[in-house]
Amino acid sequence: MSTALVTGASSGIGRELAKLLRADGHDLILVARRESALNALADEIGGATVVAMDLSSPEAVTRLVALVPDVDLLVNNAGFGDSGAFVETDGPRQLEMVDLNVRAVVELTHAYLPGMVQRRFGRVLNVASTAAFQAGPYMATYFGTKAFVLSFSESLSEELRGSGVTVTALCPGVTQTEFQSVAGLSSSKVAMVKMPSASQVASEGYAAMKSGKTLIVPGLLNRLGVVGVRLLPRVIVRRLVKVVLKIAH
Repeated sequence: MSTALVTGASSGIGRELAKLLRADGHDLILVARRESALNALADEIGGATVVAMDLSSPEAVTRLVALVPDVDLLVNNAGFGDSGAFVETDGPRQLEMVDLNVRAVVELTHAYLPGMVQRRFGRVLNVASTAAFQAGPYMATYFGTKAFVLSFSESLSEELRGSGVTVTALCPGVTQTEFQSVAGLSSSKVAMVKMPSASQVASEGYAAMKSGKTLIVPGLLNRLGVVGVRLLPRVIVRRLVKVVLKIAH
């Protein structure tokens, strides 16, 4: 039986991924800030190890790896967004976003990947976003962090080709999760888009991870959007995104 660690497991896509992993018989370590939500999930799925921890804290990953020294499957799902003109945003919150969305992903992957490579088996699923494919005026830091996660994941996937270890980037579009409210978009036109459920997104991401795919963009419209972004000049794309996100404010 393999051991899987899921960050950001208390809600949304992370919660649904944890349920899928448990249904497949994996031992689970659930990591998030909200201990009560993790305990409720552990009870629902028939047991799991709960670690209540804020991974945006500089020392958090070190403490987590000390508690859980090795895993076979790593799901880097924890992350959050923030919106607004960059010069008007809270600086420490922007850095907290970088710490959680980027640094924690790199640290955890670097901690657990060597063991996977040595055993010639392992799966890493990094939750990025369709935001990774273009610039995001009014959500500059968030879009930048997700672009990093996508590039990082694709790079590692190629480095590890033939090793028995795979890295998958899951790039969902707008999804029915707490993300909109945390990012300050709950009353915006962005939140009015018909959104797939977290379980739908998790199912596609989980299937891609199991099959060793490098990249998965759930939903036909999202995939078409990614193709459109690649075909249009970048200046046009970023101005279109600016219009959408500015309306949101």
